[in-house]
Amino acid sequence: MNDAQHTDGPRPTDDDILASGAPRPAAALDQEVAALRAEVARLNAHRFIRLHNSLPRLVGFNLLRGLAFGLGTVLGATILVSFLALVLSRIDFIPIIGEWAAEIARQMQAGAP
Repeated sequence: MNDAQHTDGPRPTDDDILASGAPRPAAALDQEVAALRAEVARLNAHRFIRLHNSLPRLVGFNLLRGLAFGLGTVLGATILVSFLALVLSRIDFIPIIGEWAAEIARQMQAGAP
């Protein structure tokens, strides 16, 4: 009985052949290499890769990113602290915190134009 007449089970796939240690057919390897080339070309065309291929663009992008992060952090902290001081200044039933927050609120209002 030759292989063409052997029908006891499903034919092995390329992955089964690779797992068994036998070499893959050349056509399958050519197809995989072509797919890998296409994927590498697609990744090289990606904006992230193009940005990081140029040192001046990378430095400029990171500088702007750092400035935006710093500005956002300062503005966010300012808003959060002023809101927290406003809420704490409204608390009258806790004498220590209420007086402390009221003092902060008075100092903030005195510094405002």
